[in-house]
Amino acid sequence: MEVRAVFLVGFMASGKSSVGQELARRLNWEFVDLDARIEWREGQTIPEIFRDKGEPGFRLAETSALGELTESLEHDTVVALGGGTFAQSKNRELLRHWPSLFLDTPLEELWRRSLEDATKRPLGKDHTEFARLYEYRLPFYREATLTIVTSGKDPASICTEIERRLQLWGRTEGAGSFQPPARLGTGESQ
Repeated sequence: MEVRAVFLVGFMASGKSSVGQELARRLNWEFVDLDARIEWREGQTIPEIFRDKGEPGFRLAETSALGELTESLEHDTVVALGGGTFAQSKNRELLRHWPSLFLDTPLEELWRRSLEDATKRPLGKDHTEFARLYEYRLPFYREATLTIVTSGKDPASICTEIERRLQLWGRTEGAGSFQPPARLGTGESQ
């Protein structure tokens, strides 16, 4: 099966959306933010879904949106997943055919970033709960195909590393599966 997507995995505020947009631009691929797709499908914001349906209702909507997306990919796509998406076994199963990239960011850096945007993060309002949730999800994130350490790096640097790592991965474990554009891994910012 030819890879038509790369999925970015990580905790809230790890930079999945900003890195995903930059990576898609560099690869000339489409970008999809799964949370934005859920909001569009449900006709509500993520905080409204949590308020009205709770986390279980949100997770059902998330799995449904992800399943629909993985079945209908028509273009090469970079997908930014929500922070809890990869912690759900059904979602990891849906993603088993594509490379998943864990954007590994230290807890305190994630907390600082989340405080800058607390209104959009229903599960990121209390430091103790934030840390507990991070520790719970971390083993699932580590199941991703590749891990990219992001601390102290800007999106362009992270994308350069992703391009290089995907090219190397495609030559070894994923040989014949991942077919990046010719410029992938050159380290050049396009």
